[in-house]
Formats: sequence, structure tokens, C-alpha cells
Amino acid sequence: MEEMSRISVPRVRLGSQGLEVSRLGFGCGGLSGIYNAPLPHEAGCSIIKEAFYKGITHFDTSDLYGVDHDNEIMVGKALKQLPRDKVQLATKFGCIMLDGGHFGVKGTPEYVRKCCEASLKQLDVDYIDLYYQHRVDTSVAIEDTMGELKKLVEEGKIKYIGLSESSVDTIRRAHAVHPITAVQMEYSLWTREIEEDIIPFCRELGIGIVAYSPLGRGFFGGKAVVESLPVESMLTMHPRFNGENLERNKLLYTHFADLAAKHACTPPQLALAWLLHQGDDIIPIPGTTKIKNLDNNIGSLALKLGEEDLKEIRDAVPIDEVGGHRDYSVLSNYGYKFANSPRK
Repeated sequence: MEEMSRISVPRVRLGSQGLEVSRLGFGCGGLSGIYNAPLPHEAGCSIIKEAFYKGITHFDTSDLYGVDHDNEIMVGKALKQLPRDKVQLATKFGCIMLDGGHFGVKGTPEYVRKCCEASLKQLDVDYIDLYYQHRVDTSVAIEDTMGELKKLVEEGKIKYIGLSESSVDTIRRAHAVHPITAVQMEYSLWTREIEEDIIPFCRELGIGIVAYSPLGRGFFGGKAVVESLPVESMLTMHPRFNGENLERNKLLYTHFADLAAKHACTPPQLALAWLLHQGDDIIPIPGTTKIKNLDNNIGSLALKLGEEDLKEIRDAVPIDEVGGHRDYSVLSNYGYKFANSPRK
């Protein structure tokens, strides 16, 4: 296992607009507490730096993650200790707090600019490599939102534009205003809806896919099965990690773990390797708070799978046997509701 973690992480083009990233990215949100207690900044920076020195150069955050933009601030501190020009930094805007603890989305041109300026300050950087609209504001024409993002590109404040949890129609209309480099969607062995429309359409337009929660929010890493959920974890309220759904999913995990043993790897490695084999234009961004998990994730790059292997892996997790529905947002899983529905 240690030898596998020492493999080099290749670089690939993300989309057709010129952005190059590491084949495996790193989702930073969990460092500020989503599935576990938040890490102190020193510890979080240490994980980010370790990932960089092992070949991961694409780091994903958002102005939403952590209290008072804690995650962007933490990532910014880490970047001060790394060569900025070697890092592909992604962040997001567009989610707002509403009365009653609910969340909404906002995509007005004025808000786009305000968020970008704030993120540049919180990250303490001169530019953002990839800037996503975190969720689509259906009350604002996507053309208006994109128009402001295009201006930010022209001003050099962002280099590339992305969308997250968007529909084919929104992607089409946005791409007509300014080329979209990447679309970020939840994609894993137990969340495969985007294979029907999003992936084929993005490939037509030369748009890359960034897969968040590629380990099923930690399920394929053993969360709630091999290891119990921390009391502070938001997953304690997720439908797939509770009650009868969890018991049903544990059976899938057991079968999947046996399959991983057959391939002489760990379950998370097999889950990531399957995703990596779906195409070089799909970039998973697993996150972790532990170095051993980071090494484990990198080890997935060494696995070579044939067509029969890929089919066997897919068949081991039949979508119609997964207990519980995928909620489109981390926040909506935990009692929060978005004002606008997903993929608009």
C-alpha cells in the first residue's frame, strides 16, 4: 500500500479551454467540518501541503465552507507556503443564508462581483483559477450571471468559469456567453444520474467533469459501516446513512469490500479507480483529514481495470438497490432547504 501511494499523479486537461490539473484533486471542505470536527488551520494546511508534495495540485473550496469563510481562509494560508503558479485553485459563490437558518442562492451580477472580491481577499490571492457558480439562481437569467463572470475573466481576477449542479439547458445557455471549463457534479458508484445526460453533453462541448463526493460521502471509505459516524457529522441526518437504508447499504458495502479484496486494494481505492476509468475528462476530488487516507486515495491511480472488471464493479452496486435518495446538496441533507431546486 505504501508503494502505491508513491506513484506520480499525472496531469490532464480539464475541459478544452487550456486548464491543466492533477488527475486527482482534493476537496478541502471537510477540513473545516462537514463530516468531522473542523481541523485547526495548522493541521488543515499540513494536509494540503502533503497533498501538493505528493502530486495533487488541484484544490477545491467555496465561500460557503466553514463558519465565516473558514475554509477559504485556511486554504489561503496553505497557498502562502506553496508555489502559487503550480496550484489550480477552485472556489465557488452563490449560496446565501436566509432567515430561519435556511439557504438560498443568488446569482445577480452585483453579487457575483461582490463574492469574487471577497474570495480573493479571504484566499489572499490575485486570481482564482476556476470559479464556479455553486448553485443556479433560477430567478436570474444565467446569461446575466455569466456576463459578469466573463468580465471577471477579462479583468484577470478569474481564469476559467465553472458551474455546479446545473442542467443541460443551463450549461448550454451559459456556454454560449462564455466557454464553461468544468461542471462539478456529485458522481460516484452509488450516484450515477449524470451519466444519462450531463456527461455526454459536456463531452460534446469540451467541458470537463469534476466529481465531488466520489466516495459516496465517505461510504466507500467505510463511514457508518467500518467506522461509526462522529456525533458532529452532518451525515447522521443523511437518508443513506440512517435506519433501514443504512442496513441495506451495509450489504452493498460488504459485497463491494469482497470485490476490492479480489483486486488486492481497499474499497475506496476500487471506488476511485472505477471513477477514474470513466474517462480522463472526469476529475474526482476526494477530501480527507488523514494522511493515510490521502495516500490510499492516491494509490487508486495505480489500479488498472479492464472492461469486465468495470462491469463487475458497477454491477456490485446496483442503483436500484441503494437505500435512500441522493439529496442534491450537502446542506439540504441536514435540514436546510435551498430556495431553488437543483440542476436548473
